[in-house]
Amino acid sequence: MNVLALNCGSSSVKLQLVDAEPGAGDHAPLAVLARGAVHNVSSPNATWSVDVGDRRVEGELHLRDHSVAAQELLTRFRDAYGGAIDAVGHRIVHGGARYREATVIDQAVIDSLTELEDLAPLHNGPCVAGVRAARAALGDAVPMTASFDTTFHRDLPPVASQYAIPGAIAERCGIRRYGFHGLSYRSVLARYCHLTDTPSEHATLIVLHLGSGCSAAAIRDGRSADTSMGFTPLEGLMMSTRSGDLDPAIVAFLAQHDHVSATTVEQWLNTRSGLLGVSRSTADMRELLAVERDDEHARLAIEMFAYRARKYVGAYLAALGGAAAVVFTGGIGENSPVVRTRILDGMEWLGIRLDPACNSSCVGAPARLSTDDSRVAVYSIPTDEEGVIARDAVRLLNTPA
Repeated sequence: MNVLALNCGSSSVKLQLVDAEPGAGDHAPLAVLARGAVHNVSSPNATWSVDVGDRRVEGELHLRDHSVAAQELLTRFRDAYGGAIDAVGHRIVHGGARYREATVIDQAVIDSLTELEDLAPLHNGPCVAGVRAARAALGDAVPMTASFDTTFHRDLPPVASQYAIPGAIAERCGIRRYGFHGLSYRSVLARYCHLTDTPSEHATLIVLHLGSGCSAAAIRDGRSADTSMGFTPLEGLMMSTRSGDLDPAIVAFLAQHDHVSATTVEQWLNTRSGLLGVSRSTADMRELLAVERDDEHARLAIEMFAYRARKYVGAYLAALGGAAAVVFTGGIGENSPVVRTRILDGMEWLGIRLDPACNSSCVGAPARLSTDDSRVAVYSIPTDEEGVIARDAVRLLNTPA
């Protein structure tokens, strides 16, 4: 079954066509038939690429938004691939309280996802745009499914999921900590269990998903026990353009001080903060690392990024009562030995000991990064969100009604 997994992120559109059959293991890589991506959506230097076997086609695009990006990418992909597409699986960031499992997409689902756009402004709008673009490009005959980042955290215990606000208001407005990056956590958990021969129900670990968006998850016995993102993906770790944790009174203060709406301040916190805001120059960790020696703002941005992640590791070790491993994933987590080192620097007293040689040599591959005597192991495990999406699609579309 050829499943096209479409992943619309905050600044990119990625797709992957895989050959997925019912019963395929959660950890085993699926056969990838083709890939495609648009990077730097809504910027003057957007680029696209499609890889089919050993052949690559690529170019530049002038885009207005994710809807156009998805349409353009799907058109170029269809022209380059030319083969059958049996189903499309979509990553949807926020499922709210309604979606606790992956689901088959129909018009009612599209309508309800549109209503959730306010909860994940950088993501749900692009995700829904991807659904509409796929339907326009491939027609109604190709079934589509939705996999939600929030479902991995659906059973967070109340002590972790509830905010300390009036209970009646929280219930009336559906305010709780939903958590995100769930597809990534599902992928990494399965691969960790396979690598270490650990049954999922015995896996207790801390996972740091560090990319454009960043979050941490405390996993106890294979289930989410706590996570850094909350009601929206804005809470938690410092990210590329998102602030992460901050005093909520800052929103009202800035709105009053600068005579703008709370919505405008929220937009600043989503798009102008994080690494970009502190460095005053770029949201790209690679660029910051390249100039930190001579740029005090870049240096501070990196230090804050690592410091805040280190605080979450310590907090989750306390919350879990210890963990078997700390696992890095995401674009920064998988590919930056320097950032991994800085996050775990000074945690030897907790039994976390990186092996410098293993860490420095590991880029984009699954590997143990800690010494043999480290009480808490450290791993880098590449995430495979598209594989999770494809497996969900196969399961849903091959389950008798």
